Amino acid sequence: MTVFKSALAAGLALGALALPAWAQDTIKVGVLHSLSGTMAISETTLKDTMLMLIDEQNAKGGVLGKKLEAVVVDPASDWPLFAEKARELLTVEKVDVMFGCWTSVSRKSVLPVIEELNGLLFYPVQYEGEESSKNVFYTGAAPNQQAIPATDYFLDELGIQKFALLGTDYVYPRTTNNILESYLISKGIPKEDIFVNYTPFGHSDWSKIVADVVALGADGKKVGVISTINGDANIGFYKELAAAGISADDIPVVAFSVGEEELSGLDTSNLVGHLAAWNYFQSADVPVNEEFIKKWKAFAGEKRVTNDPMEAHVIGFNMWVQAVEKAGTTEVDKVREAMYGQETPNLTGGIAKMLPNHHLTKPVLIGEIRADGQFDIISQTEPVPGDAWTDFLPESAVLESDWPGLGCGMYNTQTKTCVQIQSNY
Repeated sequence: MTVFKSALAAGLALGALALPAWAQDTIKVGVLHSLSGTMAISETTLKDTMLMLIDEQNAKGGVLGKKLEAVVVDPASDWPLFAEKARELLTVEKVDVMFGCWTSVSRKSVLPVIEELNGLLFYPVQYEGEESSKNVFYTGAAPNQQAIPATDYFLDELGIQKFALLGTDYVYPRTTNNILESYLISKGIPKEDIFVNYTPFGHSDWSKIVADVVALGADGKKVGVISTINGDANIGFYKELAAAGISADDIPVVAFSVGEEELSGLDTSNLVGHLAAWNYFQSADVPVNEEFIKKWKAFAGEKRVTNDPMEAHVIGFNMWVQAVEKAGTTEVDKVREAMYGQETPNLTGGIAKMLPNHHLTKPVLIGEIRADGQFDIISQTEPVPGDAWTDFLPESAVLESDWPGLGCGMYNTQTKTCVQIQSNY
């Protein structure tokens, strides 16, 4: 019995000694996406995307001769919990990089933590801009890569004369609509022809708001809706439009948060003909996308769809791998320096490039919703450089982000000073 206990104790001791050595032989990748709560429907797919990418990279031999290890946490659609989980990933799990967040409020929650601890986050979703942190690479669209081009499409191609800016009540819709209202006024649209409305997450009673939108066109002017409505509130909104007898021909809607994942499994009869603006659609007919879709369905299941934030994670992950290999280390400061100028294929047939302001070059696509929940791509631009600070808000127009050149994400070109202040929401 004593011999057995001694042997067992020795085995446990050896196991304990082996754990740190094993940990040193892996590169830990934090995956910070909601797997429960209201955002799980969107973010679970991004978690799965990261697991697929990590598996693929490990099959190629890993990075720097080490295997990648996914460390998955669930912030549960709870914005303060995102900060707690980010701190846990950096201080307890000792991850080398994080890929995660969806809503801007979750990113804003994480931001002070990663800046304090010098972590590195790749953020994959379109957002309102007005931010440039040295600890974040923004692989989703800035407003000039989605919201502004979509508005131009309404003005130039559809002849929209009055605008309803409808959004969920949080930072992304409010900031984006502030930018768009200023932009529309600069394009000659009177302020009284711009209707702005915000509703809470999960809003369901759209009758009054749709009636207000319809009333905008009482004078015969063409009305269009720019939607920053998020989550399942979209279902009620489109149903109410249909119930009011309003088709896409009558009042077109262009959405910034409705993609293939949100349409998957829904009755899209009320949505056909309406529009979405993204930088990627599953329907992009190019070989690189066909190969990606094939790999994704083999990994996740034949019924699973692809979408824009998934492509952003693909681009960000591939750039991070290249930067680590270039730097010869996962040390954040050295990887950051190696990220500037990184290029990798996007999934629409072009090349994405990382800019000094931590944003990408991205093409802008307008898609028309089909009955099968996919999109017909009706407009596509050449790659557009992401702008961290909009030209259409006076306080932002004077700001520049240039981390390798100026060492600053908020450089005031008038005062020639660097301001290191981030807004918290």
